[in-house]
Amino acid sequence: MLDFFTIFSKGGLVLWCFQGVRGPAATAPVNALIRSVLLQERGGNNSFTHEALTLKYKLDNQFELVFVVGFQKILTLTYVDKLIDDVHKEFRDKYRNEFQQKGALGLLNGTFDFKDDFMRLLRDAEESSKVRAPTVMKTFEQSLKSQKTVKCMIETRGEKPKEKVKNKKNKGSKKDGTEAVAAPSKASAGDKQLSAAGDKEELTKDEILQKNREEFFRRHMKAGEKSRSPKPDAQKEKGKKPRVWDLGNSNAKVLDYSNSATNGSAEACPVEEFDHDMALGDKNREPGRLYDLEYESDDEAEEEKVVQNPSKPSVKKGGLGGMFGMLKGLVGSKSLTREDMDPVLEKMKDHLIAKNVAAEIAVQLCESVAKKLEGKVMGTFTTVTSTVKQALQEALVQILQPQRRVDVLRDVMDAQRHRRPYVITFCGVNGVGKSTNLAKISFWLIENGFSVLIAACDTFRAGAVEQLRTHTRRLNALHPPESHGGRTMVQLYEKGYGKDAAGIAMEAISYARNQGFDVVLVDTAGRMQDNAPLMTALAKLIAVNAPDLVLFVGEALVGNEAVDQLVKFNKALADHSMAQTPRLIDGIVLTKFDTIDDKVGAAISMTYITSKPIVFVGTGQTYCDLRSLNAKAVVAALMKA
Repeated sequence: MLDFFTIFSKGGLVLWCFQGVRGPAATAPVNALIRSVLLQERGGNNSFTHEALTLKYKLDNQFELVFVVGFQKILTLTYVDKLIDDVHKEFRDKYRNEFQQKGALGLLNGTFDFKDDFMRLLRDAEESSKVRAPTVMKTFEQSLKSQKTVKCMIETRGEKPKEKVKNKKNKGSKKDGTEAVAAPSKASAGDKQLSAAGDKEELTKDEILQKNREEFFRRHMKAGEKSRSPKPDAQKEKGKKPRVWDLGNSNAKVLDYSNSATNGSAEACPVEEFDHDMALGDKNREPGRLYDLEYESDDEAEEEKVVQNPSKPSVKKGGLGGMFGMLKGLVGSKSLTREDMDPVLEKMKDHLIAKNVAAEIAVQLCESVAKKLEGKVMGTFTTVTSTVKQALQEALVQILQPQRRVDVLRDVMDAQRHRRPYVITFCGVNGVGKSTNLAKISFWLIENGFSVLIAACDTFRAGAVEQLRTHTRRLNALHPPESHGGRTMVQLYEKGYGKDAAGIAMEAISYARNQGFDVVLVDTAGRMQDNAPLMTALAKLIAVNAPDLVLFVGEALVGNEAVDQLVKFNKALADHSMAQTPRLIDGIVLTKFDTIDDKVGAAISMTYITSKPIVFVGTGQTYCDLRSLNAKAVVAALMKA
């Protein structure tokens, strides 16, 4: 049973609506569909789930109409697709003249009495699903077995034992395997000798015997070389001896730097002497500013090529031939069909996959563009390729622009007014650069005048605490307390290794509240998305401490793996959280962006999966190599040939 069926224009004007069940109106689910799918260019799938409802929709691009049907997701209604197609065809055929003649005024002033037609189509669709005949079992005469002859069956029975014997020989020991291999080779050699003897009777018996002896000795010499392979000397030494370094220290206590008494003390992080220019990179930058990501496109060079190329064939061809050649690919005042777009979309899909977009996402993007353009009337001098490319560019820009912009500085100042620290948690898989980019974000926050406390909650990886301690020393050297009125701008809170990460994060937040820190950055251990115990620990850390911002740190180098990582991270956080509305990923930090040239597809894959913004982009090794995402620059790099 349907909950509702509504027809509205893309401008938001409801033309007709059917309410099948008493209860809340269809406004909330339809608005969710518009926000999450239609405005975000995610029309690759014609189904959308909102709370307990499943919504299916169909677009009419010629008259700018949207048809939406909603029903309970626990129901399996097989006739919904047929119903929405029939309603679409009936509605546009009935009011076609009104749309074409009056245009937008026809939508405003028109009356659409469609209830009787809809109820008739609904009854027909329901009956068609019931009338479907059950599947009948095939008779013996219809099966393939009845077509086999007795002779054929006898031949196959005679061949099967031979195959089994061969398989048994192959599954035997190595000796049997070598004998089985040697036997055919002997047979083949014998066959060759017999054929040679039959063909050339000039060879005498002595010559044949001499040949056989030479082959026999040659075969045994090869076998002897294989059997005499020297054994490595390392096998003689049993056991593994520990390596002793010249400057090493066997005392484990000397190597233990996880002293809990160092938390919050300036003496624990002495000022380190190093090259400041190397750590900062660009000298001409504006302190505290987060620059946009830039990409140098080759549009001007491409335009020059386009201008120069048409002049070449015009010399060779005549006037009429050149004119028709230029107008060959143009489509004039006709509606686009799927057959027109399929070749172009196939090339676009391959291009996106080559640019590191996940294959599944590339298919959905092309499907969304096809649904958006199908039935749309083209201009007089417009090619199909340029139209599809422009629509794809607009869809990509829309995907990269978030529904809600994450403004970290504004949120930190809001937390300051409430006299509490702003907490950011970093999570991700192993080796993506969580600690390095945490230090970059710390430097950016310090340059904007905020004090930072780094919580070392990676209690698993060897050297994780020492890495953060080194970053803390360098950041304090770049921004000494003397430059900030005697206040230490960044400190490290750590409790060593093997401790509960959620407990350390809770203590760090409490310490930051008591000491008046503005921001707490929580570093977590890298974990694979399939590791259930570690994902449970991460969900516990987020649920217990309730951070203001959960950032997923991902590499720009990944392709299909980005989809798997983000989907499983979000799923694990939802499954292992005890809250009714679990806390999921709020934003993305895209790292190693300087290593991929124009293969920027990971940014599209990540934002398409989560609908979350890319907050920061890591572009290098210095503290200043942090950028904000520029959607147009990324799309320009993605569409570059």
